[in-house]
Amino acid sequence: MTDNNHKDKKEKLHRDALNYHSRGRPGKIEVKSTKPTMTSRDLSLAYTPGVASPCLEIAKNPDDAYLYTAKGNLVAVISNGTAVLGLGDIGPLAGKPVMEGKGVLFKRFADIDVFDIEIEAKTVSEMVNTIKALEPTFGGINLEDIKAPECFDVEQELIEKMNIPVFHDDQHGTAIIASAGVLNALEITKKKISDVTVVFSGAGAAAMACAKLLIHLGVKRENLLMCDSKGVIFEGRKDGMNKYKEEFSVKTPARTLTDAMKNCDIFMGLSARGVVNKDMIKSMAKNPIIFAMANPEPEIYPHEVAEVRTDAIMATGRSDFPNQINNVLGFPFIFRGALDVRATKINLDMKLAAVKALASLAKEEVPDEVRLAYDNSSFTFGPDYIIPKPFDKRVLTRVAPAVAKAAMDSGVARIQIPDLSEYASTLEHRLGTSAAFMKSLRDRIRSLNKQLAVKSRMAFAEGSNPKVLQAVKKLLEHNLIEPVLLGDKEEILKTIKDQGLEDLENVEIINPSESPLFDEFCQDYFKSRQRSGISMAHSAEHIGKADYFGAQLLKRGLVDSFLNGPTLSYPECFKPMASIIGVQENRKAAGIYLMIFKNKVLIFADCTVQVDPSAEDLCEIAYSTSTLYQKLVGKSPRIAFLSFSNFGSNRHPKADKIRKAVQITKSKYPTLICEGEMQADVATNLQIQKSLFPFTNLDKEPDILIFPDLNSANISYKLITQLSDVVAVGPILVAMNETANIIPRTASVNDIQNIAIMTSLIGQFNKTEEGKNYEPEKNF
Repeated sequence: MTDNNHKDKKEKLHRDALNYHSRGRPGKIEVKSTKPTMTSRDLSLAYTPGVASPCLEIAKNPDDAYLYTAKGNLVAVISNGTAVLGLGDIGPLAGKPVMEGKGVLFKRFADIDVFDIEIEAKTVSEMVNTIKALEPTFGGINLEDIKAPECFDVEQELIEKMNIPVFHDDQHGTAIIASAGVLNALEITKKKISDVTVVFSGAGAAAMACAKLLIHLGVKRENLLMCDSKGVIFEGRKDGMNKYKEEFSVKTPARTLTDAMKNCDIFMGLSARGVVNKDMIKSMAKNPIIFAMANPEPEIYPHEVAEVRTDAIMATGRSDFPNQINNVLGFPFIFRGALDVRATKINLDMKLAAVKALASLAKEEVPDEVRLAYDNSSFTFGPDYIIPKPFDKRVLTRVAPAVAKAAMDSGVARIQIPDLSEYASTLEHRLGTSAAFMKSLRDRIRSLNKQLAVKSRMAFAEGSNPKVLQAVKKLLEHNLIEPVLLGDKEEILKTIKDQGLEDLENVEIINPSESPLFDEFCQDYFKSRQRSGISMAHSAEHIGKADYFGAQLLKRGLVDSFLNGPTLSYPECFKPMASIIGVQENRKAAGIYLMIFKNKVLIFADCTVQVDPSAEDLCEIAYSTSTLYQKLVGKSPRIAFLSFSNFGSNRHPKADKIRKAVQITKSKYPTLICEGEMQADVATNLQIQKSLFPFTNLDKEPDILIFPDLNSANISYKLITQLSDVVAVGPILVAMNETANIIPRTASVNDIQNIAIMTSLIGQFNKTEEGKNYEPEKNF
């Protein structure tokens, strides 16, 4: 990159950053109420006189503050602005954007609320007194951007004086993430931590915290050399020393960073760009581990290292290179675990637990969602992937429970979590409804599997598709289904091997053209379709394909459910299902989507099949969708028929069609709770609905939205998935004679897993006595 290009890039980033922070409401954060404040009754509970009740309870028992206030989920991010990022002492006000940003990360990654507090305090005593006085407000304190050596004394005094966790992220956050990376780099290079020599460039807060943690993990004190701007910190040095540096002084003839790096195994850079050159890298031991963590520019760039070493493992603090040492992998999840057990402090055991949890997670298979977040990059444990990515949601469910357990085991937790596995599941729920909803479905499948004493046999048309195989592995790990993979056996086994999915080698595989059932299926298909232009030769050609063969397996009851896709188009996938499985008599096939928002689940219908349904068709779509909802959720749904008209406000024929559909539905299926025609805002906001149209019979917001045609439904669900934080599960087919669904071409591994879970649940329910005798009208 030329100097001019680099300058242009920096100027563009500068402009974009200013625009980002100033557009709309200035800054990055706001305060939102978690309770309703719409009526005078609400306000009387939120403030006077109702607020007196929790006040009196807390006065009697201070711990009740965790029950009646936000204290237990509230962290203060506090700075005096004396060491902001790489900007130095710019003061507390100028540092405020950084503190707001820290609050955003706490919320985004661990659902922790933050007040950022910038204080005009320079001395240790001023800072300690100010922060200590805030203890009643917060569940924890995150110290940020306070210069050394004051930061050491401030943190230590606050830990001793306060009864809530105090954590200086600039020290310990960096140390925890870097240590996890070092452990994995050592494993890859097959080096023992007790044997390696480590050299630090930089002797500030982060460097000292990293050094201490590595020593606790097994690095020998005499094998660790720390260098500052004056050279190696050696025993007897007088110049530029303080009590904190003295802790890392060792007997050594090395006096410069160049001396120290000769034959060293690990370089830990927490200093500045350019302090390390290629000759120094060349002088390191075999398979060197180089963590150049200076920001925004590392001590040495990966491409510079690559020019002189092909055996190095490299990490930086930047997101545009592999192995980013990013503190966001630590502090949100460490505080999450600490808050949830009401820890009085974050101790060494909790930090080490976080290190080991992060190191372990990097060795697991990376979900498809993480790959997509990084431009479909491939991540496999090795030199270019030694630490998890920040957008890996599993970090929350691995690190927080590990920290919580360490807090309980070490005696600093004030409450106990009896089931850490269940706790990990609840953590998923904090980031949205989707995890909780999908967990409830998985639990129902397990219950049905137990009731039936057999798991659902599910056939997959594209058995060699890597995403399908990865989803199957997850489903097997959850012990949900018995998969049947369709396709060429050698090709499937090769993909299994290439994807590192050896656990699937014993899964049942059927090659349609080689199956003993092939001739029988051909005859069956020919007989059923001979008057629809299908010859025997056509029949053989079709049944030789996995999608037709899979549908035939399902029709014969040899599997309980069938998934087609994801490489074919939706019409191509639907065709074999329609011709072999067929649609229920007097019903209309429809493809529905479950739209899982943060606080609710809505079903959209029909999103994929009926282009311009009649009023009668819409009635049947509503009926079939309601039946599905009942099977999935186990309760009666509320249905809203959508239009551009509200209860006759427009007499256009297209609005009349929806009005007629509602009338037919109420007449034909009187137990269904439905309403319409309504505009979308009226349908989804009960307060608007009751205010403008008090006669409606919906007592709650609807669970199902029936769209007037395929255009509106398909556009709506796709638009919402792109513009809002929603998980869309589907399409799920309704009104088919058997349980079959289609995997869209855009589906991720997680999408496939979710579709399979829905499909399995429906298939298993239909096999129970309740399912066999199911009468929807009696259940609504």
